[in-house]
Amino acid sequence: MTVPPNHRFDIGPARYPKLFGATSVPLTMSDGAVLTADILRPGDGAGPAREPLPAIVNFTPYNKMLNRHGMRWNDPLRALGRWIGPSDRRRFTARDVLHTPAGGILEPFVINRTAVRRGYVGLMIDVRGTGTSTGSWDFFQPREQQDYLEALAWVREQPWCNGDLAVTGISYGAISALITAGLRPEGLRAVFAIEAGEDPIRELGLTGGVPTPGMLIWILAVTGSKWLPSVPGLLRAGITRRFLRDRLADPAGWVRHAIEIGLTERHPDSFLNPMWASKLARFEDITAPTWIHGGWHDVYNRSNFRMYDRIPLSGGAKQVLVDDSYHLTVGSGLGAPDSPQAIDELQCAWFDRWVKGVDNGIDGYGPITVRRQGDGRWRGHDEFPDPATTPRRYYLNPENSGTAPHAGTDAGLSAEPNELSARLPLPTGRIRMASNNTGVMSMGAALLFGRRFGTDDRHAEAGAAAFTSAPFTEDTVLSGPMNLHLNVEVEGADAFWSVTVCDVEPDGRSVPITRGALLSSMRAIDEAGSKYADGKLLFPLHTLTAASALPVVPGVPFGIDLEINPTEAVLRAGHRLRVTVSRNSFPRHMIPPWLRRAITGQAVVLDPERPSYLTVRTGRAD
Repeated sequence: MTVPPNHRFDIGPARYPKLFGATSVPLTMSDGAVLTADILRPGDGAGPAREPLPAIVNFTPYNKMLNRHGMRWNDPLRALGRWIGPSDRRRFTARDVLHTPAGGILEPFVINRTAVRRGYVGLMIDVRGTGTSTGSWDFFQPREQQDYLEALAWVREQPWCNGDLAVTGISYGAISALITAGLRPEGLRAVFAIEAGEDPIRELGLTGGVPTPGMLIWILAVTGSKWLPSVPGLLRAGITRRFLRDRLADPAGWVRHAIEIGLTERHPDSFLNPMWASKLARFEDITAPTWIHGGWHDVYNRSNFRMYDRIPLSGGAKQVLVDDSYHLTVGSGLGAPDSPQAIDELQCAWFDRWVKGVDNGIDGYGPITVRRQGDGRWRGHDEFPDPATTPRRYYLNPENSGTAPHAGTDAGLSAEPNELSARLPLPTGRIRMASNNTGVMSMGAALLFGRRFGTDDRHAEAGAAAFTSAPFTEDTVLSGPMNLHLNVEVEGADAFWSVTVCDVEPDGRSVPITRGALLSSMRAIDEAGSKYADGKLLFPLHTLTAASALPVVPGVPFGIDLEINPTEAVLRAGHRLRVTVSRNSFPRHMIPPWLRRAITGQAVVLDPERPSYLTVRTGRAD
């Protein structure tokens, strides 16, 4: 039986009144490296529960000691979030950023005490080379993946574990959980992955073929936190000397490597390659029931539905829920009467069903649950994109729309091809930090500085060519990925294209709903991996390898297809659809100095014989 998005699954009352923690417990790996774990067990006045219980495991590079201390703020922050309250959620605002803790996200970010009190053991483990664990950090490398298996085998051997396991995490931890699931460890019963990526390097590290400055900031943060161990934990485990030896042997390996990738011309790791491929999850091998939780403005938004499609499960054993949220604001608004229940409770219900075998009905959810942008309402689908939508094209034309005098170029977007020809150079000028790209890369935090970072991109459009449609005559749904096909011309040896798709409100506000980007030389498409509908290309999968790089001939027009992240949004009657094209999108993307020298002028060439158009699935809103 299908249940609505705001259904409340019964997780029962807390069974245990007290929690008992052990910090920095050592786990020795087969190569001698020592991982350390925080363990939280339920119990009562007599001590921890005597019966063995299922275990929930979370792998992290973010130093579990810092997470543990931060958890002290969970209850007051959750209360503050409730007091602030959400917006009407038609648009995600600064108010919703502040409301985020009320949705329960801080529980699964560390160890979900809501679940532990109901009969689970929770563990958070520092991956090798981070926090209080020894070894050298190399994210998602095969040796780290082997650690996942060995750590879970250790957990199953403990007297407090009954042999049943679940894995979870947010961001890195979620990716680790999915990698672990693809390795099929014995005893794994369920997965709950929050804001994971199918291919983190494609989606964040080298998006569209160019580096992301946020990747270096992330590496610096992880590298810095690995020098802040729990000293008592090191002493108890007897690994102080080994810890110092390993840290001094590799003080900042990935920092140096990331800088080399960004600054070295055609560095081998600035393309997708076998090394990056070795760090990916094997989704087709996942057999444990899996919940995927994402956001439309998350840095990994591209892959929520791709991961869902690749996992070979059915019957409610896989679910995907996508909110109108950012990377740091997951769960904001959950628990409200018209929304899914709080995320810590959802996670508990998911594990109750698939780890404990409780028939609570959560397998009748969704299986695809989304909050539509533009109206804030939740929808459940059997498939995505919304099957009520069909593919159509909107054609770029040079006619002034009269709606974007602030833009570098004000042009049109029409339902039919235009017979006019034009060459529209993309504006040059200073980078504009006040944009939704900054909102995305700050993981939502920048929305606190004003709507120019989240719900009004007009300031950023001064450096772009804006193509705007006529007002919609009825409420219209956009659903799924999009493809922007451009006929272009460049003056240099390469060019970079950044695209934002916006919902333009009657008062002129340009609200970003999704985005994409691509380097011209990386335009080669994997035809087998791309997706079509009614003969129209909807999802161009770019190969992004050194061998597939295509030449760019100055002055000679060529076609390029840009993959635009999936979304589901309602454009109300009287609203307009806008596509903006610019030559940069810092801080979302960084053009390295050596590449910047190769990029000079670039233009969209509007030619009736070779039209430029946006392909998107649309339908009438209910």
